[in-house]
Amino acid sequence: MHLEINLHHFEEIIKKGYSLDIIYLLKLVEEQVDLSSIVNNSARIAALHQSLIRKGLISDNDERLTIMGKELLSFIKTEGEVKIVKKKASVDEFETWWKTFPGTDTFTHKGRKFTGSRSLRQNKEDCKIKFNKILLEGDYTAKQLTDALQYDVDQKKDASIKQGTNKLTFMQNSLTYLNQRSYEPFIELINEGVEINSNPQSGTDI
Repeated sequence: MHLEINLHHFEEIIKKGYSLDIIYLLKLVEEQVDLSSIVNNSARIAALHQSLIRKGLISDNDERLTIMGKELLSFIKTEGEVKIVKKKASVDEFETWWKTFPGTDTFTHKGRKFTGSRSLRQNKEDCKIKFNKILLEGDYTAKQLTDALQYDVDQKKDASIKQGTNKLTFMQNSLTYLNQRSYEPFIELINEGVEINSNPQSGTDI
């Protein structure tokens, strides 16, 4: 492994709250080195490893470089007085997803009202953190996450009409939905060509 870090790189890394230890570990992740042995044998390295996850440099589920992680390593290869620019997730993108998530499992759809008893939209700040982490992994866009959620909700509401029972009752709350990556099968379906109603007007959440 070869790393060349000049004085400018070093200053920028420190300014942004990183360290050379973090850069080195990040490089090992990029080269797909199994870190389990050194992480398990050193409390300091384990803490640094958690820092990579906390700072959004590697994904917490499969230890791949995130967009930010890739950009940080790319910065090390730059010449001249280039600055590290930390990406800021769009507040509007999360808010669109958040408003798409049903507030409760009580809703009206195609003239039929279904009464529920649960709050589905929960832990907004935790959801925002998780949503942004998913985006930083680089596999899905905010639009894909929102479209998948809309498709999931529409399917449950349509099934409620057909079966005469409230299927939205079985939907996970917003944080569990993100943590368990429940959007993934619906993204796959959309990628395979199923149509979604991107501007649904047939139902009302209470």
